[in-house]
Amino acid sequence: MSNVRTSEAGFERARKVADAVLYEGYVLYPYRASSAKNQIRWQFGVVAPREHCAVETGERSSMVTEVLVEGARPVVDLKLRFLRVQTRTVHDASGAAVASLEVDGHRWTSWDEAVEEELDVEALGLGERVVPFALEPVRFVEDLGAAGHVVRERWPIAAQVKVTGERLDGPYPLVKFRVEVANVTPWSAPGAPRDDVVRRSLTAVHTLLAVHHGRFLSLIDYPEFATAAVASCVNEGTWPVLIGDEGERSVVLSSPITLYDYPEIAPESEGDMFDSTEIDEILALRVLTLTDEEKHEARGTDERAAAIIDRVDAMPPELFDKLHGAVRYLRNVTAGGSVGGSVIHRPDAPFDPAAPGEAPWWDPGVDASVDPWEDKALVGTTAVGRGDQVRLQPTGRADAHDMFLVGKTATVEGVFFDVDGETQFAVTLDEDPGTDMARAHGRYLYFRPDELEFVAHADPAFE
Repeated sequence: MSNVRTSEAGFERARKVADAVLYEGYVLYPYRASSAKNQIRWQFGVVAPREHCAVETGERSSMVTEVLVEGARPVVDLKLRFLRVQTRTVHDASGAAVASLEVDGHRWTSWDEAVEEELDVEALGLGERVVPFALEPVRFVEDLGAAGHVVRERWPIAAQVKVTGERLDGPYPLVKFRVEVANVTPWSAPGAPRDDVVRRSLTAVHTLLAVHHGRFLSLIDYPEFATAAVASCVNEGTWPVLIGDEGERSVVLSSPITLYDYPEIAPESEGDMFDSTEIDEILALRVLTLTDEEKHEARGTDERAAAIIDRVDAMPPELFDKLHGAVRYLRNVTAGGSVGGSVIHRPDAPFDPAAPGEAPWWDPGVDASVDPWEDKALVGTTAVGRGDQVRLQPTGRADAHDMFLVGKTATVEGVFFDVDGETQFAVTLDEDPGTDMARAHGRYLYFRPDELEFVAHADPAFE
């Protein structure tokens, strides 16, 4: 595409998150074209031809983002990013299209690839501006010698971005920006297979917005004065979140995958797995279970799939250790008071893992007086600990399963404090026939003090 230069510095922080959105679901484990889960692709952010969507259901012809900016006359730069489907068809020596072909130890597989596309638009202010763009058809052939050839092809797409900036009434200067991405590709093939539709569609569509002379408002955590303005915002097929360090409000990512403000890629992640709902460690371990033939097929499916296989095969043990998990924002244990002769410990100081002699608050060796089996905490005005009987009164914040336990009696197994410093009582149900097994395996239910009523002090069996 022919692009205008935009404020790249403002967008750079967002690029890693945006790239994860761009390739979400692109090719899924086991990364083979023959895998059932890779038969129906292009699930996120598809913007199909308008004329197709007028008569067929299942896809949308536009995506709409609305965001709010504090400022009298703000200006935004916009970057539209998406994937364009490119068909790769393998032909044998006779010229016939085939599913796959072995050439010099490499497997060539017929498959739909993706080409990244970007459109940059600068200086969008109050009023309306429509930016049309067209993607021309592309076809090229790669010769495989006497064995055959590969044809790659992209189909023409016509689309537009319409941006509207509207000042809102109220005591504070607020401007609503509306971004509508529409596919206006001509279409006259009713009943066509979905694969044909997505080849003339924008896929994984998302937008990046950078503001000048103003600040974006979060649509998740907003000031009270903006309540009505936020309620008026319409977002269709996409959701805008703030990007950058906590508190920064100059860049927004609007994506077809719902995120919270300030999303980040975990530093332990060494590369794309194309499935952000999974855990890198699990996917990497699954890749190691693939047979040599399965890995050979995956490498022949897509260059990006091949990169995953090669990366995992070459991954040293220390990188696997990094993938095993990390705990962040942990806090030390300090004494927080005394109830019934037992000290109540709470994590309320920053934990610095690099500091000499530091240990995380959950480490049993950090303080010999920390003992969930002996500590007590208040339920109402009563100090309650292990062995005491309580009645469960889950609140409206509880999940549906807990609400079935209202009025049931339970026995306290221990008093714990979570990473936020809140008291959590571990309990077992008195009438549950599996209680002894749950206790033996440490499988407890957890409730806050305000979800419990004191019934009776400890059974002698717990003394």
